Amino acid sequence: MDNTYKIALVQMACAPEPRKNLEHAAARVREAARGGARVVCLPELFLSPYFCQHEDPRCFDLAEPIPGPTTDAMAALGREVGAVIIAPLFEKRAPGLYHNSLVVIDADGSIAGRYRKMHIPDDPGYYEKYYFAPGDLGFQAFKTRHGCIGALICWDQWYPEAARLAALAGAEVIFYPTAIGWHPAEKEREGARQLDAWRTVQRGHAVANAVYIAAVNRVGLERARPGDAGLEFWGGSFVCDPQGRPLAEAAPDKEEIVYAEVDRRRIEDVRRNWPFLRDRRIDAYGDILKRYRDG
Repeated sequence: MDNTYKIALVQMACAPEPRKNLEHAAARVREAARGGARVVCLPELFLSPYFCQHEDPRCFDLAEPIPGPTTDAMAALGREVGAVIIAPLFEKRAPGLYHNSLVVIDADGSIAGRYRKMHIPDDPGYYEKYYFAPGDLGFQAFKTRHGCIGALICWDQWYPEAARLAALAGAEVIFYPTAIGWHPAEKEREGARQLDAWRTVQRGHAVANAVYIAAVNRVGLERARPGDAGLEFWGGSFVCDPQGRPLAEAAPDKEEIVYAEVDRRRIEDVRRNWPFLRDRRIDAYGDILKRYRDG
């Protein structure tokens, strides 16, 4: 493998029709590959608007098996462009059993791995526990033709344990496909602080683990029902290096492809000088397995 490779994040708006979203995403993957990207990541649940704003059993019809139609299309696309594709999906595992998942398609079109979102939120406008069972595949790193990558999903990005375990599995870069935005009524009062917290916690994961972090969001105002306030997705897709230094960032309000370079030598250099993994006290961390330490 080369010491360096280019990655790309496809920040996009999502239309009501899954077919149009798939075609649009494929066109942007092709564009990213022409721009030199060897690994391309799409946003969380990119095939549809973010349906978790409400609990509606009809939305289960959006789910599909893995492998299935979308993974087949992405496999053909990966072979065509010679790039690794991270494709988030609404997975139908069995009747009545669904996951918020992603598939890592290798550059030859094979499936390098699958991840199921581990941390499932349940907040106003983000009613994911209604739709998704928690993941059961653990925190992984996937060896691909162009690099060893970790891939987590949205709410996972707030948890240092998830990033740590992906890094310990060998991830050089951790991708976070995301669907996160503001409740419009809160934006003026809370928006700047929420966005800053989102960036800061992920930059912290980069520093603590000496890995690259790449978060890709959607854009646009989406209303699940007419008359709803909806969610305003804040874009801002970004990549930072193993010391948390921002390398590239997208605008908050438009579709964009974000490019950055991953350099394995940079990871090695940072870890030699800031040896956090060497100095971990794994003998003293038993309480991390408790929900809370009372008393």
